[in-house]
Amino acid sequence: MMPNRIGLANFADNPLSLSWHDSAWIPVLSMDNVMDYFSERSNPFFDRTCNNEIVKMQRLSPDQLNNMTGLEYVLLHVQAPILYVIRKQHRHSPTQATPIADYYIIAGTIYQAPDVASVLNSRMLSCVHHLQASFDEASSFSRYHPSKGYSWDFKSQRGADKAKPKEEKPREETSSLFQRQRVDMLLGDLIKKFPLPTQPLPKAPQTVPTKNEPENGASDDKTEIKQEKIKPPPEKKPRLN
Repeated sequence: MMPNRIGLANFADNPLSLSWHDSAWIPVLSMDNVMDYFSERSNPFFDRTCNNEIVKMQRLSPDQLNNMTGLEYVLLHVQAPILYVIRKQHRHSPTQATPIADYYIIAGTIYQAPDVASVLNSRMLSCVHHLQASFDEASSFSRYHPSKGYSWDFKSQRGADKAKPKEEKPREETSSLFQRQRVDMLLGDLIKKFPLPTQPLPKAPQTVPTKNEPENGASDDKTEIKQEKIKPPPEKKPRLN
């Protein structure tokens, strides 16, 4: 399957709007092969002039990156099997490196993490947009009359809103096979780590015979003795005339 590319024309201007994934790698993606997945030729986030490509072409050990200088990619954080964080940095010495950008892989899709300036710019633009929309909506309720001046009219706007047909909500997309398998795997790991507590079955209460109540054997003997002491009634003899 061909990898997915979105917005390649605007990548140079804003790489934050771009995402990339290769469906063939997603089922087998792990901590051992995530760097090979990131270094795919169709991945626009990977720079071919980095030291990782040199080490790969010369079949050297990845530990040799610490002894080289220049651009490199390192695996920064792993939360298998759903999240991987890769850092792009410029290495000056074995102990000094300057971070350039971070990339995170969620469910096999690669995104570039935004920097602080981009986050603040996005939040401020969002605030200004909502403020402008609220001012426009408030101004639509204002009315002016030469004798009365300015006033607010909310009734006509409410009637117009009721007359409008309700828009149908878009249907939510169903989960993919990858998402269902990964969720089942995560739930199974959590159940193994934190098993549900099992409550012991309640024991049946044991009845202790009291002093006043005799045991079954003694009571049976007494009833038999009483029955022996009871005499049958005398037989009635017929009278002779």
